[in-house]
Amino acid sequence: MLRGLWSAASGMAAQKLTIDVISNNLANVNTVGFKKSRSDFQDLMYQTLKQAGSVTESGAQIPTGIQIGMGTMPVGVQKMFTQGDFKQTENELDLAIEGKGFFKVLSNGEEFYTRAGNFKLDSDGNICTPNGDRLQPEMTVPQGTVSINIDKTGTVTVFDSSGTGTSLGTIEIYTFPNPSGLFSLGHNLYRPTDASGDPISGTAGSDGVGTIAQGFLEMSNVDVVEEMVSMIMAQRAYEINSKAIQTADSMMQMANNVKR
Repeated sequence: MLRGLWSAASGMAAQKLTIDVISNNLANVNTVGFKKSRSDFQDLMYQTLKQAGSVTESGAQIPTGIQIGMGTMPVGVQKMFTQGDFKQTENELDLAIEGKGFFKVLSNGEEFYTRAGNFKLDSDGNICTPNGDRLQPEMTVPQGTVSINIDKTGTVTVFDSSGTGTSLGTIEIYTFPNPSGLFSLGHNLYRPTDASGDPISGTAGSDGVGTIAQGFLEMSNVDVVEEMVSMIMAQRAYEINSKAIQTADSMMQMANNVKR
């Protein structure tokens, strides 16, 4: 009886984690460049009461055996790096990566990576994030610039009032062998880990690297309908596990009342 109590309790804890993940996804439904998460679970160890394939006294072989599971446990919360929808803004410094890749930014002397392309200009003309983290490699837009053009390969060209164009360089795009292994820092930033592998620098549009779309933003890849369905399923699973605990408790109460 106690086995059922603890198994159901582990199920309730698992569904609570699922709701936590879904809630964070929904909270970031309008966050630029946000990537939704998915909780993964696995079953726990089993208590083997009868081994499958064992031989009985009569010489017959037991075909299935008896194993009773001990519940479930979380093994990971995975970031899903599917493409988000594009929103046209016509802002010169709004950039979206169409395909694989990340922008690199410098924050407090450390390099981080992001999918959010809502860049701004600081007082010195440097291209940076809303938090002031500078895009790498650094590019300074000179005073007197009338317009900025960024093509699909990331080449940045600025034009003055006379129409003369000056190239500032190329925005590099970085990929990882396993993006799901990146460490989420918040503020739309990721840090490489041993699981993600080292960043691989590339040019937009070549060797499987995504292209850059100027005047667009990649929005969150959260599907509200999908998250709502998952929430309903998690809620019902939580409720069913709580009913299993109540049932086990009632059965224990009946057993305790046998003596009476």
